[in-house]
Amino acid sequence: MAEVKVPELAESISEGSIAQWLKQPGDHVEKGEYVLELETDKVNVEIISDYTGTLSEHLAEEGDTVQVGQAIAIVDENGSAAAAPKAEAPKVEEAKTEPVKAEQAAPAKEAPKAEAKESSSTQQVIASPAARKLAREKGIDLTQVPVADPLGRVRVQDVEAASNAPVAPAAPAAAPKQAPAAKQAAAPVEVNDDRIEVVKMTRRRQTIAKRLVQVQSEAAMLTTFNEVDLSAVMELRNRHKDSFVKTNDVKLGFMSFFTKAVIGALKKYPLLNAEIQGDHILKKNFYDIGVAVSTDEGLVVPVVRDADRKSFAEIEKNISDLAVKARNNKLGLSDLSGGTFTITNGGTFGSLLSTPILNAPQVGILGMHTIKTRPIAVGDQIENRPMMYLALSYDHRIVDGKEAVGFLVAIKDMLEDPEQLLLQG
Repeated sequence: MAEVKVPELAESISEGSIAQWLKQPGDHVEKGEYVLELETDKVNVEIISDYTGTLSEHLAEEGDTVQVGQAIAIVDENGSAAAAPKAEAPKVEEAKTEPVKAEQAAPAKEAPKAEAKESSSTQQVIASPAARKLAREKGIDLTQVPVADPLGRVRVQDVEAASNAPVAPAAPAAAPKQAPAAKQAAAPVEVNDDRIEVVKMTRRRQTIAKRLVQVQSEAAMLTTFNEVDLSAVMELRNRHKDSFVKTNDVKLGFMSFFTKAVIGALKKYPLLNAEIQGDHILKKNFYDIGVAVSTDEGLVVPVVRDADRKSFAEIEKNISDLAVKARNNKLGLSDLSGGTFTITNGGTFGSLLSTPILNAPQVGILGMHTIKTRPIAVGDQIENRPMMYLALSYDHRIVDGKEAVGFLVAIKDMLEDPEQLLLQG
């Protein structure tokens, strides 16, 4: 028997949640074949088997949190023939012993009827220990839980979904012994209202929430604004868009212009490309620009590496490829780590103005917004121009207002005279 373990993922990632088992007990597994999908704080990672044989047992269920180095499955390298007698016998014993342990604690808190019902459910239903525990806590009969698993096993997710059913009367009896989980106890009560849906946060959404709050509490964040006339950029794009696509097989968008302008401004104001570590400032002489991408799981920020060395076409291709990978949940950890500055474009959703939150440990983030045609004074004349508001959020601990304002003005100047961008290399 060989163990499938959670491999080393990245320096900052020590655990993850099992999002989906791709192989079930009894399935044949080849060495290097994917056996499960693991959800981490940053990306979903597919874990492979280092062995060829039959997957005989899952050691953790979907939704469970597992640590790096933890064994999560057993592979029988002798093949399916040897797997059957060994895999089934322990499960029969576990099915008999685990519920007994749980029931030994139950009589002091629950009536004998509940014990008999649990025993009956145990005999009829295949369920993980975690699912059984949750069912007992919520007073749910496992035989009444709708099952999504094709093999008929009850998982934690199934029990949580079943908690929406009118089985809450058992909850008051369980409440006194669940004092530490008082915040969760309100969910079954609220679920009785058909207008309310209780949905557990994904691991990634929980991480996003924690980090955003952490940034606001630790950084001295301030936002400054300016506006830019995009007439010259739009005119330049219109003149070259057709030939650009033919030559480079990618559209000429706004992001390459803004990325180039940001790099030019960062070279003038290098503290916005820095990082704080304790009492030290790390000044970075490279330009890995993060581009925020919205996905169903939340905002992710893949990184365009060495953006200062890339052409307009290379930047557009890089951003396009990263956006596709992000929306298909195919980003790797290397795609997300090590950015020095971030650009976020709320304008794609119609945002006119916002105050973006820093992407720690970075100390600056540029917010782009929707383009609106507005009357603007041009010399002695009033003209309608395509205008965009820009927002720069920065960490006031190392970036002063003078540098922040100068940074935005530099971006504005380069975008209003885009020939300057050719000088950025």
